[in-house]
Amino acid sequence: EVQLVESGGGLVQAGGSLRLSCAASGFTSNDYAIGWFRQAPGKEREGVSCSSVADGSTQYAASVQSRFTISTNNAKNTVYLQMNSLKPEDTAVYYCNVYFPIPKRDYWGQGTQVTVSS
Repeated sequence: EVQLVESGGGLVQAGGSLRLSCAASGFTSNDYAIGWFRQAPGKEREGVSCSSVADGSTQYAASVQSRFTISTNNAKNTVYLQMNSLKPEDTAVYYCNVYFPIPKRDYWGQGTQVTVSS
């Protein structure tokens, strides 16, 4: 069973930094993408950043480009999200997601709250 365990959320002032971690387990494939989504109150869940373990490519939402950095420790099946220059609009529950293309399926973590005060 695939499991994702997130950590690192919390309360920070605007301009501060947080680092999220997500440890994935229960699979052996090296062909997957792992990343982060977020959902703010009253809004739809949106993609923040993801990394393809197979080719090392990364993607970022325009709203976090240059402020957030995604990284992975492939040996540990762990993904990190370094969030700098945080803004109140970054406040949301952040969810880790892992996607396998063959067969197509994905899994979600339980979410971790990030709150940025102004």
